[in-house]
Amino acid sequence: RAVVEASHIRPVDYDGPDIVSNGIALSGTAHWMFDRGLVGLADDLTILVSRQTNDAETVRSMINGTGRLIPPGRRSEFPRGEFIGWHRENCFRQ
Repeated sequence: RAVVEASHIRPVDYDGPDIVSNGIALSGTAHWMFDRGLVGLADDLTILVSRQTNDAETVRSMINGTGRLIPPGRRSEFPRGEFIGWHRENCFRQ
């Protein structure tokens, strides 16, 4: 059974606002990896996999075929670049 979780891009504990454009929908496993910096996002919504991941191929196999985050239908709900950049600079493990 697939479960979707809401994940803050910039955590509320780190002054991230609790708004739609600071969130993405992820599976539980992807949410865990995102919070720990094992996956991140490029500005164009390409999904980045950390070199510090133990099994990068398995992680890549869980990513959709486009290799990009599928954005919401409404442009106003797209993840904002400032939050994506913050996560990449402060959480993502290159």
